[in-house]
Amino acid sequence: MDFTQNTCREFVTVLASNAPVPGGGGAAALVGAIGTALGNMVGSLTVGKKKYADVEEEIVALKAKCDALQTALLDQVPADAEGFEPLAKAYGIPKDDPNRDEILENATKTACAVPVKIMELCCEGIAAAKVFAEKGSKLAVSDAGCGAVILKAALEAASLNVYINTKSLKDREYAEALNEKCEAMIREYGAMADEVYGAVRAKFLGA
Repeated sequence: MDFTQNTCREFVTVLASNAPVPGGGGAAALVGAIGTALGNMVGSLTVGKKKYADVEEEIVALKAKCDALQTALLDQVPADAEGFEPLAKAYGIPKDDPNRDEILENATKTACAVPVKIMELCCEGIAAAKVFAEKGSKLAVSDAGCGAVILKAALEAASLNVYINTKSLKDREYAEALNEKCEAMIREYGAMADEVYGAVRAKFLGA
């Protein structure tokens, strides 16, 4: 089921229920789409303004990229639910089934895939927010900062949905490699988001 077709209130109600999906991954994807859209709004308020004519082409291109990012992040909400389904079924396999461990291992790896994808998309969103904050309309710079902060939260939230699964993998080489990939994204793009926030905050409060 594509929960993005629900109203905001419906989504939050289902999220708070005992339903297995949506969960943290789906929520992170939705939040990431919102953060990306905030940066994109700065672009929308920049395009067509004479004051920013010198960056018009770059902002138009970045806006197109963010349009695609928003769609991709929203698509991860139902994808995360679908990715979790095999794992939910695997947990129900009797423990004396000789195939249980292999099925569970494969299902756990599958459940990691979408949260990692969400993280990758959030990284792209943070990089875009940085450009919007630096070159976009100064009247909306706070929105670029908000977008960066929100995307960082989505990035970190998605990572937890990876780590909860890699912890139980028997293939430790695969698990550690995936963990490091996620940690690398957080180090680079978490720091970038903090940089955007700090720069935007300084515009209002000083250094």
